[in-house]
Amino acid sequence: MRVLRLLLSCVVAAWLVGCATTAPPVLRGTGDLGLIIERASGRVALVNTTTRQPYARIDGLGDLSHASAVYSRDGRYAYIFGRDGGLSKIDLLEAKLVKRIVQSGNAIGGSISQDGRIVVAQNYTPGGIKAFDAETLELLSEVPAEYAPGKFSKVVGLADSPGNKFAYALFEGGEIWVSDFSNPRQPKTQRFPAGSQPYDGLVTPDGRHFLAGLFGEDGVALLDLWQPEKGARKILENYGRGQEKLPVFKMPHLRGWSVAQGKAYLPAIGRHEVLVVDVATWKEVGRIPVRGQPVFVMARPDGRQVWVNFSFPDYGKVDVIDTLSGKVAQQLEPGKGILHMEFTPRGEQVWLSARDDNKVVIYDTASFTKLSEIPAENPSGIFFTSRAARIGF
Repeated sequence: MRVLRLLLSCVVAAWLVGCATTAPPVLRGTGDLGLIIERASGRVALVNTTTRQPYARIDGLGDLSHASAVYSRDGRYAYIFGRDGGLSKIDLLEAKLVKRIVQSGNAIGGSISQDGRIVVAQNYTPGGIKAFDAETLELLSEVPAEYAPGKFSKVVGLADSPGNKFAYALFEGGEIWVSDFSNPRQPKTQRFPAGSQPYDGLVTPDGRHFLAGLFGEDGVALLDLWQPEKGARKILENYGRGQEKLPVFKMPHLRGWSVAQGKAYLPAIGRHEVLVVDVATWKEVGRIPVRGQPVFVMARPDGRQVWVNFSFPDYGKVDVIDTLSGKVAQQLEPGKGILHMEFTPRGEQVWLSARDDNKVVIYDTASFTKLSEIPAENPSGIFFTSRAARIGF
């Protein structure tokens, strides 16, 4: 009897423990997730792109006035680069901050290596890049942007490229650098003259070319990463030459350049135009008039549409270009201060941050119907996990 009572007590205790356990965690696929930067509050909203709703918010991320994010290969972790030099690792499944470090005095973005093991931050102060272990955020190495003895440059346009290499531009230095992190503690860097004041850059979707826009002169610097020994060359040298330029209220973001249907769609600095370039020859083949100075020029994933937002005073407008006709097919006014756009992975929706309306507006890209809104405090960047599988994002 004593043994039976003891066994019964154990069974009851086990049952009570089972009843006391918490509910199982919500299961989510990372391919359906993303985040919205809430720049004024130093936090991010984690969102589900199917339900079009936030499921968590994470605070304490510092100055996010010019923040960007990249993702781990599996899409579970986001690495957020803040303006104050903060680098934060977010777990999207557990909806928590894993770790945050302050790695510089002033930074505007970063990237992640092809193998997903290295996170690299680009810095204004001190000028240069720093490489971190993606798992632990341990500092592995750094490359100071010393373009002349004792002279350091702001780094802009940092983008990952195949072979665990990173290409970037030096604004004051007027150069493009490519750093190879095959040995992450001892990177090797090549330098290429680029032109006057490269202000941003991107790697083409195939990973072959790095392009840096030039603010100090007309034109774009192009480096073939498959044949870097040929050096950077100038393309689009004559765009805008001999014409009166408009004041530039906000620099275009080249990371939003689009390559679709064999053509690149680029924002023209100080122009109410989108430049169209044949990517086989890298020669201009057209210009599309738009309603303001373009900031982001972003292609829908299938390449049929290119969405364009603008700097002040036209930053409440969005133009949609039909790449088949080469003309603006739709003009929208989604809200005040449209700072960023992001397409869902297959392009059926586009999410637009309306900073001054404190909301994110979601549109159907086929009908241009507004589907819903998400309240957000001064939203800016929108980043979906589909970026994890793309070069240069």
